[in-house]
This record gives sequence, structure tokens and C-alpha cells, in this order.
Amino acid sequence: MATRNEELVIYGKTAYDGAGVRLKRIFSRDEAERFDPFLLLDAFGSDDPSEYLPGFPMHPHRGIETVTYLLKGTVRHADSLGNAGTIGPGDLQWMSAGSGIIHEEMPQESQSGVLGLQLWVNLAAANKMRPPAYRDVSANSVPSITVEGGTVKVLAGTWGAGQVRGPVEDVAGDPVYLDIHLQPSACISIDAPAGRTVLSYIIEGSLYSGQAPESQSKLRAASACILYGQGNQLTLCAGPEGARFIIAHAPPLKESIAWGGPIVMNTRAELETAFRELDEGTFIKH
Repeated sequence: MATRNEELVIYGKTAYDGAGVRLKRIFSRDEAERFDPFLLLDAFGSDDPSEYLPGFPMHPHRGIETVTYLLKGTVRHADSLGNAGTIGPGDLQWMSAGSGIIHEEMPQESQSGVLGLQLWVNLAAANKMRPPAYRDVSANSVPSITVEGGTVKVLAGTWGAGQVRGPVEDVAGDPVYLDIHLQPSACISIDAPAGRTVLSYIIEGSLYSGQAPESQSKLRAASACILYGQGNQLTLCAGPEGARFIIAHAPPLKESIAWGGPIVMNTRAELETAFRELDEGTFIKH
């Protein structure tokens, strides 16, 4: 088995989005080619309501999938398909914008604050204009597997030679999305087939790669995002305080990217068409 090593470490920068939500933008447009098919990763939320209550009012998407994973608090949502509801801790919202959708995500005030992750996954040219789809996944539908020294929650894709499958189905690109908890100094080996883009994001604690002490890389502080090089297996160990982190991997699309805010297409002409349709009121196709 060829072990994947760290290729790039990013700590993200403070940014403001929506109606003024303060967040940490881990990676985005400048790194999209390297993280293909993943376009963006944001960590949003705060203990200060003024930093999350402005929310993300109605806005359009086309050509991508947005994946919202809530860790703390509640978020109310609604969209142009008629979906509406509230997600809470451990819930997942996987939205395929496809040909076009307009939606909002509004964090609600909470004594414990709000914390969540939003991951954008690019759609291949052949899927960008397919009908939009919405998936609301409750925390109790996510399988949790006990492993030596921790647990693995399978949000999407499979774990253990395909024996455990996450609740997210019928999405493009065959992505895997895992939420992993490790006890202090515990290690885990993760299958990450060759040819796929693999990343981790540290939510709590610290993480390092390698098995023998002499092969361990420098301890990474919490909130780091790590892109891994080629191989087919990943071995990760928690620091002395333990670790909670996500793993995401999927095959790269290797297609051109034309990015216009919440709309990501393959060409500038397709972007111009999308924004013209927004102005004309013809953006929603399905």
C-alpha cells in the first residue's frame, strides 16, 4: 500500500459572506485547481450572535453541489424547490444546484453558538444543467462505526471495503465524506484510492501523519486543512489532546472552471448566460 503524504497545508483566512456572516474561508478560488473537484471550504459560526445571525439570505447557485454539515446550533433553510426546515447538530444538507436553485440558510440564535462547515463540490460539464436536488440528512441516519481508538461517521460514500454506506445517495462524482474522532495519540488507517483528491480539515485537537515516530510530520494546530499527495492509503494519528476531523475525497474532474460568485460553470459564456437569466427571471429551469 502506498501511503499518501501531506502535499499542502492551509489555515484559511477570516472572511465575511452572505449578509455579513463572519467565517473562516479555508480554501476557495485560488486553490480550486489543486483541490479539484472541491471548490471551497468554509467554517462558519461563532459564539457571538452578531457574527452569525445576519445569515445567508436568498441567493442563487448553478453548476455545483453545496454541502452544509452542522456541528453546533441550528440553521433554518428554504429554497425555490419548496424545501424548508431546520437542521441541527450532526445534520447534513447536501444540495445539488444543477441547472439552478435559489436558497437561503439562516443560523438561529443559540446559547451555545453556531458552528458548521460548508463544502462546495464541482459538477462535471455533463451534470451542470441537470435538475436540482435537495437532500436533508438527520444525524440519527448517519452510521457511526467504532474503530480502535475512536469513531468514524460515514456521511457520504462508504467505509470498510464498502460494507458501511452513508445516507447521502444519488450524488455525482462518487464522493466520500467522513467525520472522524480519535482519542489522544490514537491512529487510524483510511483507504483513499489512487487517482482521487483527498483532504482533511481539523475541527478540534491536532493531527499528524505517519506511523513510526521518526516518520511523523510536524503536529498540526487545530483548524488546518491538509491536501494529500498520491497513494492509496492515509495513516493519521491524533495529538495528545485527541482530534476530530473530516476526510473528503473524490475523483478530480480535470475540466475548466469559470467562477462567478455562487455560480460555477466551465466557460465565461455560460456564466454570462446564467447572470442574464437571473436578470430576466428565467434562471430556474426545473
